[in-house]
Amino acid sequence: MIRLEQLRYPKGRFQRPLSPGQQHIDQWISQIETLPSRFRQIAEPLNEEQLDTPYRPDGWTLRQVIHHVPDSHMNGYIRFKWALTEDKPTIKAYNEVAWAGLSDYHSLPAKASLQLLEALHARWVPLLRGLTAADLKRTFIHPEYGKEVSLDANIALYAWHGDHHLGHLEQTVKLKGW
Repeated sequence: MIRLEQLRYPKGRFQRPLSPGQQHIDQWISQIETLPSRFRQIAEPLNEEQLDTPYRPDGWTLRQVIHHVPDSHMNGYIRFKWALTEDKPTIKAYNEVAWAGLSDYHSLPAKASLQLLEALHARWVPLLRGLTAADLKRTFIHPEYGKEVSLDANIALYAWHGDHHLGHLEQTVKLKGW
């Protein structure tokens, strides 16, 4: 029997890197770069009934997960832009659970969010690849935690985030035998 913790965190919980080197940064950017195609590969074959299946008890449906990832990454992209153009800006948090309850998360075809993820990452990855060592140390303030977040740590977070939610889809497909 698979445990709830494994269903929630199929790739494990996020581990904030203490002092990432350029090799780590490059690896995380590559993960972000390939995420849209990896997401499309697992999501496109799913039918409507499968898309409306929760990945765990009391969890989001696969459709909600697919819509959440580009929304989250859009917020991340904007946070990078703020940190690169302002001095330690306080970013805007958003209520991802409330967003997942909106009608577009329940009715919109998954294809729309797969296309959005692809377009967004086509913009985001070149920005990430162009960051200097000084840029990577720039920070923003997250209002929920009241602390500074560096861009290098945030790259790690979004690389993990994409794989985390991809893991929800992969694990569900595997467990259901689809």
